[in-house]
Amino acid sequence: MSEQKKEYTEAELAEMSRDEKMRLGLALDDVELVEYREQWPVKGTRAERRAERNVAGWFALAGLSALAFIAVFIFWPWDYVPPSDERGHFIYSLYNPLVGFFFGLAILAVGIGVVQYQKKFIPQEVAVQQRHDGHGSEEVDRQTTAALLADAGDKSGIARRSLIKRTAGFGVGAFGLGAGVFAVGGLVRNPWATTGPESLQHTGWLSETGEKTYLRRDTGNKHEVSLVRPEDIDAGGFETVYPFRESMRGTEELETSLRKGDAPVMLIRLRPGSKPIKRKGQEDFNYGDYYAYSKICTHVGCPTSLFEQQTGRLLCPCHQSQFDVVNTYAKPVFGPATRALPQLPITVDEDGYFVAKGDFIEPVGPAYWERNA
Repeated sequence: MSEQKKEYTEAELAEMSRDEKMRLGLALDDVELVEYREQWPVKGTRAERRAERNVAGWFALAGLSALAFIAVFIFWPWDYVPPSDERGHFIYSLYNPLVGFFFGLAILAVGIGVVQYQKKFIPQEVAVQQRHDGHGSEEVDRQTTAALLADAGDKSGIARRSLIKRTAGFGVGAFGLGAGVFAVGGLVRNPWATTGPESLQHTGWLSETGEKTYLRRDTGNKHEVSLVRPEDIDAGGFETVYPFRESMRGTEELETSLRKGDAPVMLIRLRPGSKPIKRKGQEDFNYGDYYAYSKICTHVGCPTSLFEQQTGRLLCPCHQSQFDVVNTYAKPVFGPATRALPQLPITVDEDGYFVAKGDFIEPVGPAYWERNA
């Protein structure tokens, strides 16, 4: 490096060719090329063309897979179809596997295409660089770096491999489009487009006709109706319950009400002496020591399926969020969740069964663009 000229004028740099700038850049950085080997010394051989088609095939597969992912994500039937409709249920059940398969295949194909191109077309070189203190970027550094990058691009052969360029653009572009569709796909549903339990504003706990909505446990038999009484739960105990109305008997809704993502509720009986702070506007949502909270974590929607009797905390096993139901109205006290669990208003009817006094007064789940903090 000491033998190299320290300063170069813009005129001197302008007179240099790209190869001269490249060699100057290597010398200024004390880099010595020990070994340099072209992958294809003889251009245009059958083997080279075969390798080019192989790489292009992977990029083309990535593009086609990404387009298939977009088509499935947008157009494949995703609304729940009960098993009684065998063909409809089978088509519905393929939605998630197909979405995962095509998106995963697109990622895999892009990765393999990049690795194959590097292995088959990037020249193999061994370089040794002496360590020295860095310095600020001067004009000579900028121009020699640009020359080195341009030389690397030329020697990789990408400029003359139009088939690979086109398929790589197609594959990476389609994959990027698919990733964008995946990212915004869950945000395009209009919450005002539908009303009632199927809308984003409400859940299956909403009774549109005013029919009584009971709290039902899941016994494992989708046709069995097991209602919950206060004496069924010991102090410090809990049950997961789902909505039930008499009009559901003998219908498919009797099963689907157990499978809806916003339906599960944790019915908790606090220990005697517990006096949690109640949320403003929800002072009468509990029935004595019995409190009902949505089981869906307000972080990313996992089930808050663990309850600690001694601490009175609901735990989400996914990311360790904890909600205090003994001292507060299920406010988060640990973990990434920032909002309290929505509380379901409950009471006991004349027959001694738990019933819901109405739906949640705020949307259930982790994300909602018009949700109060």
